[in-house]
Amino acid sequence: MSDLKNHHDFKRPVAIIDYDMGNLFSVARACEMAGLKADITNRRDDILNAPGVILPGVGAFGDAMEALHSHNLVDALKEVIKRDVPFMGICLGMQLLLSRSQEFGVHAGLDVVSGEVLKFPGYSEGQKDCKVPQVQWNTANRCGDWKNSLLAECSEKSFMYFVHSYYVKPIDASIVVSTTEYASTVFCSGFQRGNLFACQFHPEKSGAEGLLIYKEFTRRVANPSI
Repeated sequence: MSDLKNHHDFKRPVAIIDYDMGNLFSVARACEMAGLKADITNRRDDILNAPGVILPGVGAFGDAMEALHSHNLVDALKEVIKRDVPFMGICLGMQLLLSRSQEFGVHAGLDVVSGEVLKFPGYSEGQKDCKVPQVQWNTANRCGDWKNSLLAECSEKSFMYFVHSYYVKPIDASIVVSTTEYASTVFCSGFQRGNLFACQFHPEKSGAEGLLIYKEFTRRVANPSI
């Protein structure tokens, strides 16, 4: 990581999206620890001019999309992703990138990644350790083109912290860079397409391994062409 710039060298902060659905301060703290200056914001201009964007999220998919629309942020998010600005979606922020979700009905997402958000199989006899939601540490198993993703410095089977009842199923399996198993389901826990990275786990709550993801994100902000 010798090529990491000190956070004072970044002229503009990355934008952590505030739409009333995220654990924003723990994300901001992780950015600081990775040497990255970040602002918590819901201003369109801040997002459109940021050298990097982070979309965190906890809660229900439909409520989150309604909040993004109410803050007039949908087009801004799509625009920075289209420009291949370094972008990280976390937990619900990952799910929102897909076409639609089946959480409490069918809801349209940002549709920048084709696919669906599905619910884990429910509790059943013989699966007493697989209650939904998954709230635990679990392994993110590297796969696909992980060497060119934000998981590049992480262990082959990194322990990450998960809190979720739904998981993403992108149509293009080639973008998947990590998988995880829970409730008898192997699901995509991380994907990368260009500078767009998303993960179902919370890297900001995942200790040293999670911080490596923020450090890789910092490198991309410093040099988006890597």
